Amino acid sequence: MVKVSSLLSIRSLSTKVLLLGAIITFLITLYTFSSPYSFHISNWSSIFSQERQRSSCTPEEWSSGRWVYSPTSDLVNLTRPEQALSLAGFEGCAADREYHWHLGTDHEELWDRFPKVSSYRWLPSSQCDVHPLNGAAMVKDMVANGGWLLLGDSITENHFFSLSCLLYPHVRATPNYTENPYFDRAWQQHLYLSPSSPIISELVMPEGFSIENTPLVSFRRVDLLLNGTELDAIYHSQDIGSQYTKAESVFGDEAFWSLSPSEYMSTLLDSPPDANYGTLVVSTAGHWTTGTLRAFYDEDAGEDAGYGIHNVLAFFKVAMRAWAGEVQHAITEYHKNGGRRPKQVVVRAYLPGHENCHNIFEPTETITPWVNKWYNWPWIQDFNTEFQELLSSSEFPDIHFLPIERPGRLRPDAHASGDCLHLISGTGVIEGWSHYIWHFVTRELKQKDISHR
Repeated sequence: MVKVSSLLSIRSLSTKVLLLGAIITFLITLYTFSSPYSFHISNWSSIFSQERQRSSCTPEEWSSGRWVYSPTSDLVNLTRPEQALSLAGFEGCAADREYHWHLGTDHEELWDRFPKVSSYRWLPSSQCDVHPLNGAAMVKDMVANGGWLLLGDSITENHFFSLSCLLYPHVRATPNYTENPYFDRAWQQHLYLSPSSPIISELVMPEGFSIENTPLVSFRRVDLLLNGTELDAIYHSQDIGSQYTKAESVFGDEAFWSLSPSEYMSTLLDSPPDANYGTLVVSTAGHWTTGTLRAFYDEDAGEDAGYGIHNVLAFFKVAMRAWAGEVQHAITEYHKNGGRRPKQVVVRAYLPGHENCHNIFEPTETITPWVNKWYNWPWIQDFNTEFQELLSSSEFPDIHFLPIERPGRLRPDAHASGDCLHLISGTGVIEGWSHYIWHFVTRELKQKDISHR
């Protein structure tokens, strides 16, 4: 009987423990689902499915969409330059260099493009899951996880100006070109947090971050991604165009601006208060011509062959491999030496111009074939393809090529007044670059990081 009594006591105790555990579990569950800080089932689901998550929108899926007419204003025509801001959905623009040119309002005779040119939005593939473009959210992310360092030619300066509008009124720009119009076009331009931004109190600032001195976005004019000395050295070390006598320099008399990765990578990898960049955004191809790289010019090849553009393309491939190796090495060494902040590079596919752009007033459904052989435009796609193939290698895990040029190829109507290459801010083309790059670095790359853990 003693043994039976002991057994009953143990069972009774076990029952009480189980009952107590059930009550505690119920109370925790009740709190979890009623608390404003609740952690819902979807959160658990996301944890267990992270390894199986697909990309929410690849560059190819983003680019396979279409332009849809979506006017945001009842304005029938443009009567004042400042109306272009509201048509574009901008509150203002922080940068002031060639302000009206960037907004497409510098030539009144072309105002008939408005409001239509600002009335389209890009609708990506239905497979895409992207957050709406939001300047305040972008600023918060740039402060917490690192800003953008933009390197490229005058098209990238278009990008910088557009960002100064997207992020307004949360940013201020330097230098002031209105007060100092003599500043060179390649002068560094920066966007800093504006002390009057209404979201200052919501920001999570890294240690050492300075509202006054730490840039969120910077632009440097770097046409070729490598400097002249480096490119000359590569030229003399290769047999590209070897049927011709080697010139003393690969360059002709055409002006260009460029820097060595050894100069700008130290900027990318620097820490607050001097810098807080997380992403280097580059784009190049427009100045890879037989005019800039005169040693490859071949009169006998003729216009249809771009006067020797195939040799420039071969040189580009070799030079970009050298560039990618140097950039990847710098990031790898940064992490080996204890760098913990995320650092990545995105290469935006270069966008060529359009022929007869000022006589076209709406997007096209397909990419228009080339009639003429202007500049290197018909071969830009070849440069993009070579760059994408190079960066698909596992040698360069922190450098990512984004083939997102198709939306711009469908917008011959979106060009600035003076030519058919540069773009108007507020038409959705440049803003689409920012939208996708922001998505890519905040979602696609984070999903890749999770899947590789």
